[in-house]
Amino acid sequence: MKLNFLKLKTNAVLKKSKAFRSNLPYKQARTVGVLFSVEDKQKHFVIKEFIKKLEQDEKVVQVLEYMPARHENYEFKFDFFTEKELSFWGNITSSSANQFADAPFDFLFYIDLEPNVFVLNVLARSKAKCRVGKHFDGGEPYLELMIESPGGIQALIDGMYKYASQLK
Repeated sequence: MKLNFLKLKTNAVLKKSKAFRSNLPYKQARTVGVLFSVEDKQKHFVIKEFIKKLEQDEKVVQVLEYMPARHENYEFKFDFFTEKELSFWGNITSSSANQFADAPFDFLFYIDLEPNVFVLNVLARSKAKCRVGKHFDGGEPYLELMIESPGGIQALIDGMYKYASQLK
């Protein structure tokens, strides 16, 4: 029931969104968000390496992860939210998730191979100028730059970085 309300809320947010979207040249970008669902230790380490690369490019990086039930939060390094932080009416009550959605990132990288209903809600509410992620059917309202990536997480990250860093 709560998931149905979450989907309805997400659709309503997409329809009402007045967030300013633009493709800023990557070299001018200062703030970057990284958003993903926890899966396994390998994904965690690949994302950590990506964050290091962004920081080497002199970007200020903020990270948020969605942690599904029965998954481990490796190193407790990043802010996270869980399904437990969903109200009966489908509102995410996590202060970390809400602050992340309100941040006006120059770029927001969504690093999941399959869309996640909880993360899509954060993407829909995001004030990021340019949201980047893997192409999926129906992804147009959520992402300004969609990457076709038949490989795994590393291939997705490489593709996102390649195309975002070429924006001028």
